[in-house]
Amino acid sequence: MIVSLSWLKEYVPVEMAVSELAEGLTMAGLEVDSVSDRYAWLETVRVGRVLSVSAHPNADRLKLCDVDLGDRTVRVVCGAPNVCQDMLAPLALPGTRFPGGMVLAKGVIRGEASEGMLCSETELELGDDKGGIMVLPPDRTVGEALNRALGLSDPVIEIDLTPNRPDCLSLIGTAREVAAMSGHRVTLPKIRLPEGEKDIADFAAVTIDAPDHCPRYAARLIENVKIGPSPFWLQDRLISVGLRPISNIVDITNFVMMETGQPLHAFDFDNLAEHRIVVRTAEAGEHFTTLDGKERTLSGDTLMICDGQKPVAVAGVMGGLNSEIEATTTRVLIESACFDPASVRKTAKKLGLNTDASHRFERGVDPDGTLRAMDRAAQLMVEVAGGTLIRGRIDAHPVTVKNHPVDMRVSAINRRLGTSLSRDEMAEMLAGIEFEVRQEADADRLTVLAPSFRVDIGRTEDISEEIARLRGYNNIPVTFPPLPAEAPNHTPQFVFRNRVRDMMAGFGFAEAISYSFISDQSCDRLCFKADDPRRRMLTILNPLTEDQSVMRTTLIPGLLETMQRNLARQNRNLKLFEVGKIFLSNGQERLPKEIEMLAGLWTGTRSDTAWHTAESACDFYDLKGAVEGLFAALGVKDTEFTAHAPDECDNTRPGHTARILAGGQALGIIGEVSPQVLKHYDLKQTAFIFELNLDMLAPFVSDCKQAAPIPKYPATDRDITIIVDRSVEASAILSYVKGLKAPLLEDIFLFDVYEGEKIPEGKKSISFRLVYRSLHKTLQDDDVTEVHQQISDQLPVQFNAVFPG
Repeated sequence: MIVSLSWLKEYVPVEMAVSELAEGLTMAGLEVDSVSDRYAWLETVRVGRVLSVSAHPNADRLKLCDVDLGDRTVRVVCGAPNVCQDMLAPLALPGTRFPGGMVLAKGVIRGEASEGMLCSETELELGDDKGGIMVLPPDRTVGEALNRALGLSDPVIEIDLTPNRPDCLSLIGTAREVAAMSGHRVTLPKIRLPEGEKDIADFAAVTIDAPDHCPRYAARLIENVKIGPSPFWLQDRLISVGLRPISNIVDITNFVMMETGQPLHAFDFDNLAEHRIVVRTAEAGEHFTTLDGKERTLSGDTLMICDGQKPVAVAGVMGGLNSEIEATTTRVLIESACFDPASVRKTAKKLGLNTDASHRFERGVDPDGTLRAMDRAAQLMVEVAGGTLIRGRIDAHPVTVKNHPVDMRVSAINRRLGTSLSRDEMAEMLAGIEFEVRQEADADRLTVLAPSFRVDIGRTEDISEEIARLRGYNNIPVTFPPLPAEAPNHTPQFVFRNRVRDMMAGFGFAEAISYSFISDQSCDRLCFKADDPRRRMLTILNPLTEDQSVMRTTLIPGLLETMQRNLARQNRNLKLFEVGKIFLSNGQERLPKEIEMLAGLWTGTRSDTAWHTAESACDFYDLKGAVEGLFAALGVKDTEFTAHAPDECDNTRPGHTARILAGGQALGIIGEVSPQVLKHYDLKQTAFIFELNLDMLAPFVSDCKQAAPIPKYPATDRDITIIVDRSVEASAILSYVKGLKAPLLEDIFLFDVYEGEKIPEGKKSISFRLVYRSLHKTLQDDDVTEVHQQISDQLPVQFNAVFPG
């Protein structure tokens, strides 16, 4: 919400400094984001004295002007008919940024250099005279900045409002808060309506067919209006709060919306069939073209404003192209209504529209303020656009919307806030913001009724919040909450999740936390097959955005999107993990299956750049090592990484993907992100990912720690190199050899794989190192050779292996 201080002062005296006002509003719960002066840009517009005016040598309608700025003289090209010698006029210097965004630069106009621009009132947004350059009073100081020379200053306060304070989405609402801070009273504009003799009942009618969505709809009619530009004061008010003037009638609806918080709409009455309004829900599949020129397909729950034959507006969101105010409009029907916030919010989300009107209706408007706002607009339209106001108004309100009294206890409020306020002090505070307060016979009780514009008040906790902010959060003493000092009793699942988080962080990974809601395009981006069960996503009925419209069935999209954001900020070396639930639907109308998952991503370099090491890129085995380290730290044994069949790879690259198993059960996958998926996420850097089912992993976790004495005798090692078919996995050979449980064999690991020269086509060379040790003596060659030969003899039999050379 943008508040112009000069406009605010029309409703409440503001005697404090702007900084003090901003601080007070923030402490009252209306957080001030920024304070700026909307005339500050005039600092580069100076008071100039025209020293001479001469004809432009190459243009009949242009003149060359030498302008004195006090410290120097500049030459400018000017086409204004009223420029003359010795006049004072505003001169914009190069670098001046005008409100419309244009930045003035030095230029050459018809062969003559121009070092600035003599400006008119309209160009400076200081008036509506565009017939010539602005003439300044002769007593102004030459060279002085225009804002100081004319005493122009209008601080603009930008407030970041929470959704529960729709009453402050207006100048009068903000004025109420200022009045409560300063002890002043709010002064509302006086409304005088010069009604004609004709009665509105003879011209128009309103029918509400959807009272649950529209509890109140009011209308007034004005005839013989003249559409045209708004007067300068009206345009200036709209510009001061960031709105663009359009025409007098439309500008007045926007002015009243900013003043009162009540959105209004003006219809061209002659374009309304049968001269009546019908408020109904749309027919499913019905088409309607909104004011932005886009044709929209409506659902059956979209609330529409219709005439006798067709829709003319999306209720609370945007009007239609078929009833907009045009230059030829002479009769205007003013709409002022109260719509159900949930209905407007749902419609705006579905249509992808976010307007000033929907922003207010989604949060709730004052149901009793519709008539006053409408009358205020009618008054201004008659004053600005002329015409005759038809006598009377239509006020259809099939459902009465009222706030209910809240019964509260003073002791409960004090206990909740940690204060010691008396009942009278609380009553005085609440009365200051127009709450009705009744003191009961019980000295500890108050009955409070919120005004109609406070649609957010409905329970004792709301009253507590009001008292806290009115008291001032900085004035509430710090107290410890009266809670029992007991350690929380965490579930085993909670402890396990945190243990995994701590370990991943210990391996140098940063935790990512993403939404459980993802885009419904995620499955396509990840190249899931058509029959993949992860495509059965649960749809969110009222999504915040299209990118959060379904429940996730994998954690990978969140990590890839986090990578995308980091790469865009030149952060290219990432090690990320996330622990969270996925939601798998069984295709039936029942709750989804929730599974706790762990996912990780590694991209960029293997380690941080250092002076003593060369930079190298991470690879599949780096991430595999991290997963193996996690398993070792958790005490998980009997784990395997087996090649994933190429036709089963979706978001990972075939030949660079492995299944992760424990005890023969598949727990997840690990691999390089496929080029197609990288392209879908606009990623231009190789990445490696893994995803594990923590619910399946948990039973394999062991807290039993096994200790072994430090060996007394040295180990010896022998290497085996064999040639096998390319399809044979090294992990299968490792598992087989370990399964032999050969005496003296302590360990075996892979140290080389080679394909190429001197290796037959379709074959590969694999080299293993076997470590032998005895717990009782130092091994001799003969001891090792016997066991080593027994193992070597088994490999050709089991894997059709041959020994090279």
